[in-house]
Amino acid sequence: MSDFVPGIELSRAFYRDVVAPLIPGVTHSAALIGPGSEVLEFDTARSTDHDWGPRVLLFVPGEQVAEVRAAVEAGLPDRFGGFPTVFAYHGQVRSGVTVTEPGEWLAGRLGFDPRQGVSLLDWLSAPWQSLAEVTCGEVFHDGLGELGGLETARAALNWYPDDVWRYVLACQWRRIAQEEPFPGRCGEVGDELGSAVVGARLAREVMRLALLLRRRYPPYAKWLGSALARMPGSTELGESLGAALAARSWREREAALAAAYARVAALQNRTRLAGWLDEEVRGFYDRPFQVIGGDRFADALMASVTDPAIKGLPVVGCVDQLSDSTDLLVAPGRARAAAAAALHLGT
Repeated sequence: MSDFVPGIELSRAFYRDVVAPLIPGVTHSAALIGPGSEVLEFDTARSTDHDWGPRVLLFVPGEQVAEVRAAVEAGLPDRFGGFPTVFAYHGQVRSGVTVTEPGEWLAGRLGFDPRQGVSLLDWLSAPWQSLAEVTCGEVFHDGLGELGGLETARAALNWYPDDVWRYVLACQWRRIAQEEPFPGRCGEVGDELGSAVVGARLAREVMRLALLLRRRYPPYAKWLGSALARMPGSTELGESLGAALAARSWREREAALAAAYARVAALQNRTRLAGWLDEEVRGFYDRPFQVIGGDRFADALMASVTDPAIKGLPVVGCVDQLSDSTDLLVAPGRARAAAAAALHLGT
């Protein structure tokens, strides 16, 4: 395992040494983006046991796809870097080089082509994981030019416009507000299991909120903790959340969550996306539970929105906040339809 080469490095060398020489004179872009732990640089030696090998996405004009694919597949060596160049990838045995037209690939991953502009529905129907997959990874060569190239698409999706960002943050705070008194309420009636389950849900929402506040698209569950750990200044927040998850009583859990809330509240204030708010926890009405009052932050953010279309949206969120269904989130058409229906936005 000590000889492990990260997938980005393997694929970069694969493009440079093998793929590019097979297509001399062909105008193209090449990258490793899209699905795969190596795109987000979370891959390890364990990743190599399936769906992993030297991969390159090769983008060419639509009329050249078949010809370029044939040339590449005819010239590929059997192995590169110790790995086969033809391997099983998501149930299909094929070469690690995908030849496609950029618009078709982008629409297939996102439900739209960001080079043509990004609408409000586009932003809110694109899962965070998909946005991360397109904006992370690496472009090895972008010969299709500014209008047709990958960097144009990636720049368009680099981060939410400010009012969309405010809206998504407000909805994330609302998710916290909806459940923040529950760990204490469950514990008060002797339901420590229920308290722990809700506490874990709240810990996840805080992790996502912290990443969003730092302009990072939260990845899906497997890499959420890894993404938070890599975020500068996240050590204390991670310790608080860890203590909440390890707590054996609801009072310990509540105290640890309160410390985490205070940290993301301070982070929220530093963004200056809304007016400054008190970062201390407080009582929940007359009940003996400590909460941050997530609705305070949601309301302040929505009050700072100037776009009337966004200001008029229900504070329920983007598709990741609307549903935790993996089957919905991995299908762009389904995700888009769900977001459009829930938010009353036209397609």
